[in-house]
Amino acid sequence: MTTAVKPVAAQAITPEVEAFAGRVMGDTSAWMVTTMAMLGDRLGLWRSLAGSGALTSAELAARTGTSERYVQEWLSSMAAHGYVDHDPYTGRFTLPAAHVPVLAEAGPAYFGGLHQALFGLTGVLGRVADAFRDGSGVPLSAYPDDWWQGLERFTNGWFDHLLPGVWLPALPEVHAALERGADVADVGCGRGRALIRLAQAYPAGRYTGFDIHPESVEAARAAAQEAGVADRVRFEVCDVSTGIPGDYDVITTFDVIHDAADPLGMLKVIRTALRPDGRYVCLDINASHHLPDNTGPLGAYFYGVSILYCMSTSLAQHGAGLGTCGFNEHTARRLCAEAGFGTVTRVDIDNPFNILYEITV
Repeated sequence: MTTAVKPVAAQAITPEVEAFAGRVMGDTSAWMVTTMAMLGDRLGLWRSLAGSGALTSAELAARTGTSERYVQEWLSSMAAHGYVDHDPYTGRFTLPAAHVPVLAEAGPAYFGGLHQALFGLTGVLGRVADAFRDGSGVPLSAYPDDWWQGLERFTNGWFDHLLPGVWLPALPEVHAALERGADVADVGCGRGRALIRLAQAYPAGRYTGFDIHPESVEAARAAAQEAGVADRVRFEVCDVSTGIPGDYDVITTFDVIHDAADPLGMLKVIRTALRPDGRYVCLDINASHHLPDNTGPLGAYFYGVSILYCMSTSLAQHGAGLGTCGFNEHTARRLCAEAGFGTVTRVDIDNPFNILYEITV
């Protein structure tokens, strides 16, 4: 006996459905082009295109030691997305001058490191999915080298260009203290680029970086040796929740508080280690405590990276799990007051990613 199967009615594709499907296609394409851009960075394709004029796929492949067929397809993808220009008459491709600082040159607008870091986050997707089910987190030890190296490369542009050229000029009291020769601590120092740049710019100072990630501290020590500043910069593996050794004229955190397991406890420790006339320089995420204010591509990125790293690593330590947008200005002022700080000044740096605070006792 044969049972008839009733046909399923086709779902109507309304204009609203079609419009949203188009948007999702664009978002999906953005993931693909970001992945392709990361490959271009890793293989040296962007650097070879920069300043080289118009190249054929064969010429670019020869310059980079890569397969021409793959390069041809990669260039086609980048041209389709508008990252490179294509001349259909000559078959040549050009990287526009305005795209070079974003894709091919380390600097404040450079995205190559961020693309590498985001690729690294794909390695913990399984752990994150498990955390959704059991409410745990993802430990720092689970993250691959691409995440750490990419994050370092992305933030290097800030420390090499924005820190000396934009942020410190906006902090005259901090600048003066550094010029005199300050004792400086960087909490959550990562691979040490901020302190190394400070030591190069202000050689009279004494600099100490603290981080709980041993691999980052090891890399920071090697970088200080290579930069020739190891005589005045040291890095220590330290969980600052139990206190910061010593006392300091200037203490810095760069995108650290929102990641902390105990943000209020960390602020109290920093307050205790800061000398009476000292300055706490805090860089953190430019977000709002109101979700409607965080809508759009940047806000969506912040919440996504929060799940993949910021919130998850805090929860892995049984922490507060503030998340990427969690240490917004509203929360920063409240927690700093609870920690015993006197003034919290938002410094005008007009940066879409970050807010800079100068905080005093």
